[in-house]
Amino acid sequence: MNDTPPAARPHTAIGKATAVVEALADNHTVSAISRRTGLPASTVHRILQELNDLGWARGDGGRGYLLGGRLLSLAGQAADGDTVARVARPVLHRVGEQSGHAAHLAVRSGDEAVYVDKVEGRRAYQMRSRVGLSLQLHSSAIGKAMLANLPPDEVRAILGRAGMPALTSRTLTDPDELLAHLEAVRQQGCAVDDEENEENTRCVAAAIVDHRGITIGGLSVSGLAFEMDRQRVEELKPVVRGAARTVTSALGGAERERQGTDFSDSPR
Repeated sequence: MNDTPPAARPHTAIGKATAVVEALADNHTVSAISRRTGLPASTVHRILQELNDLGWARGDGGRGYLLGGRLLSLAGQAADGDTVARVARPVLHRVGEQSGHAAHLAVRSGDEAVYVDKVEGRRAYQMRSRVGLSLQLHSSAIGKAMLANLPPDEVRAILGRAGMPALTSRTLTDPDELLAHLEAVRQQGCAVDDEENEENTRCVAAAIVDHRGITIGGLSVSGLAFEMDRQRVEELKPVVRGAARTVTSALGGAERERQGTDFSDSPR
């Protein structure tokens, strides 16, 4: 493991404590954390003792330390649907303004997804979607974006429990066909619902990952098919990918290497 360069070593009390906490995620002894942060072992030990008293660190039963329950509890709150909605709402507004289409946020709930926020676009019509509405994972863009981040065995288990009803003539209803489709979704970093969930409606979506690396939901833009033709779908893909990365980053999720630009640089 690389030592922290001297120029990057923290000097303030808060900086030192933060460096120790970040190092504690994958370094569990005073000596290892000292090497990682560039701080003296005595300083690391003192900070760990204080963190232990606060519940942000705990002993591992030997001579090492682990992240404490209080810190993990605070981090875990980021996965709460209300918290995700609060974090994502400014991004949804930007997507709605930037794209002109309705923007949606959904979180996974068991073997389905549920809309937790929606921002209307600048169209004369409104989408039939609403907060609280549940979505099938196999037919919706958000659902497919989430499934693409799961192992094939888990996807098959979900499909076995939830079924794959044909909601339109375009819905994928064969598990093997869907798994092959999900590989393309994984490569592109986003999914398209091509009138698979509802007639005359297309959606583009990307998954959102939390601080644990778990896919907890997705963000999408939707519109009527006559407005969202194939060219428009391609234009929207980098917008949606960038928006989902922005929310993922805000939740402390690990970013994945994706094609496309950052949200701030996405085309109008």
